[in-house]
Amino acid sequence: MIFDTHAHYDDSAFEEDRDEIIASLKDNNIGTVVNVAATLKGCEETLKLTEKYSFIYGSIGVHPEGVAELNDQKLEELKQICFTKAYNKGGKIVAVGEIGLDYYYEDPLRNVQKEWFEKQIKMAKEVELPIIIHSRDAAKDTLDILKSLDAGQNGAIIHCYSYSPEIAREYLAMDYYFGIGGVLTFKNARKLVETVEILPMERIVLETDSPYLSPIPLRGQRNNSANLKYVVEKIASIKGISEEEVIRITEENARRIYKINANA
Repeated sequence: MIFDTHAHYDDSAFEEDRDEIIASLKDNNIGTVVNVAATLKGCEETLKLTEKYSFIYGSIGVHPEGVAELNDQKLEELKQICFTKAYNKGGKIVAVGEIGLDYYYEDPLRNVQKEWFEKQIKMAKEVELPIIIHSRDAAKDTLDILKSLDAGQNGAIIHCYSYSPEIAREYLAMDYYFGIGGVLTFKNARKLVETVEILPMERIVLETDSPYLSPIPLRGQRNNSANLKYVVEKIASIKGISEEEVIRITEENARRIYKINANA
């Protein structure tokens, strides 16, 4: 079944029908979902979702747009959640993220983003969890920080990859995974299509970023994991393999990076 490695079902966009949408996923060939926190409140809500739904796992971290709310005490609290709720300790937290850099907006300041990106990377290394990386308009700084801290030693996913095939090769050399979602189906996604062409299937994982980035033909609408069928179809076309192969391989990849047992 399809494994959605990156969704935000804690988002307010699902406030009115969250349970109904999540309950419908199994009937749409969605087997597993990782709900990825972006704020401190999102971390709390992610924990609740993992406790409520057997097939939802979680990632704990603060998105670059929200790092101004962090301080060392709050970071320590996140670390303790990761320690006590990690999947390998009987919980359902499988990663730290989404963390990274976003220079599209001027706030928070870049030096603040870098500080908390580095601190959250170090936290992930301490708790021995993979990281989920957000990077927008910050290609060089992101790569420099990841290399300098050997950030992917427990595994890493570049979420919503948006840079060139050349930069992708650098991440491939570091054994990173690439989160591929609805953007791949957009008419202006030439660079991403070229990147997927060069990526080994063993380094691709599926993601929605729900409720954002719905694929064609649903662009502009609220996204959910059921829409990954359109991304599967596009990857199969690019790679010249069956949709069943795309689903099988990407699920295996997701379970490998998150270290989730095949029978879980």
